[in-house]
Amino acid sequence: MESVARGGTRWKRFALVMVPSVAATAAIGIGLAQGALAASFSISGQEFKVKADSLAGTNFVQYGSVASGKTLDGKDFAAPVAVSGFKSATITNMCQSVVTPDVPFIGSVSLELRAGTDPKKPVEASNLYLDVSELKADAEFGNIDIGVAAGSLAKKDGDPGIQPGTRANPYGFGQRADTAKLTGVEQKAWATTAGTFKLSGLKLKLHKGVKECF
Repeated sequence: MESVARGGTRWKRFALVMVPSVAATAAIGIGLAQGALAASFSISGQEFKVKADSLAGTNFVQYGSVASGKTLDGKDFAAPVAVSGFKSATITNMCQSVVTPDVPFIGSVSLELRAGTDPKKPVEASNLYLDVSELKADAEFGNIDIGVAAGSLAKKDGDPGIQPGTRANPYGFGQRADTAKLTGVEQKAWATTAGTFKLSGLKLKLHKGVKECF
């Protein structure tokens, strides 16, 4: 995977994107929406890894899309993603890592972030959207609908549907569930957005070399 960061100088590769995130997707094939954008901003291009003991969410939706950004050399790129949305979610024992290569005089530098390590104080999020490229987990869904047109995912006003500001195909494949619970989560993602994100017991470290959550 070619790593990407913003900036015109090599030192700006060290400007890591430190937005904590974790993603949940069903173990079901997702049709990608033609000509869609996964988020209303240009992604950094550095894919990151997230590991968690569990993620439990309400009003789950999912649809296919495409994330776009710039490579380290400033070239345009695009990547297919499964976009997952939750009205609310809790995450236990979360670890996020991202590696920045070729920092002058240092080499690779890894950012490691941990939060929600106390099961009584999990990470909490609302209006959460996640752009995921790969996921491993055990998943359980409550009252799931598979094959819903992406434009009609929201059951009522206030429920998550296609992410605001994106151009996902409203006629493309989607799925939704009243509840979603994933355990043993290991995932790769490009971006995360949320209305609120509460990180209990936040710890952040930088490491020389490659040190990832999995």
